[in-house]
Amino acid sequence: MHKSIWMFLLMLFATSVFADEASVRKIIEGKFPGSKLESVTKSGYGGLYEIYMDGKMGYTDEQVTFLLVGFLVDTKTSQNVTQQRLRKLTGVNVKEIPLDQGIRKVKGNGKRQLIVFSDPMCPFCKQLEKEIEKLDNVTTYIMLYPIEHKFKGTTELSKQIWCSSDRGKAWDDWMLRGIKPTAPPTCKDPIARIEQVGSKLRLDNTPSVIFADGGIVLGVLPAAQLEKLLNDTPSK
Repeated sequence: MHKSIWMFLLMLFATSVFADEASVRKIIEGKFPGSKLESVTKSGYGGLYEIYMDGKMGYTDEQVTFLLVGFLVDTKTSQNVTQQRLRKLTGVNVKEIPLDQGIRKVKGNGKRQLIVFSDPMCPFCKQLEKEIEKLDNVTTYIMLYPIEHKFKGTTELSKQIWCSSDRGKAWDDWMLRGIKPTAPPTCKDPIARIEQVGSKLRLDNTPSVIFADGGIVLGVLPAAQLEKLLNDTPSK
């Protein structure tokens, strides 16, 4: 087939895809007028369209007859497609995060980097800590991010951890062993500053895991998945 015909067919296909995405976008904007629709992309799975709206990922058909919110997993590769896409769409500039105001923990050579916005009273944060504990050769920065309206008293607990003589040990004792810190929450703490940064980065949930390239993954990840993501991320 002549090269120009191939180019014409390719352009025709691309135009039809964009037209489909544009029509889905138009329908969604009509159904959800108060929402912030950031992207509409054909997913490649079952004719579904990936919707990124109001900071959340969902899936729908070309007529928007339903909106499915949750994780899409590729059963051939066992990869969480939703998490991978969210990581790209929500990537941040790591330089905006004041790492010197986090609890720094180093294991092994510490070459790999994890930044975790975490609430000490969040049960999912505690689950994640158990998985992080299984990792080696990683530097973890715990950014104390208490969400008081969800967990009453978590701000004071965060301050107690920060005011402890050994913050890393106080964090591990509480998160892994349930031993509450005894330090009075009277020292100068970075919590207000971290809340400002988290708000700017639109981190509404804990735990929020940020990798060295700025990619974000929300929620609990098993150690094996953390390992893979760390290995796929450029070193700090």
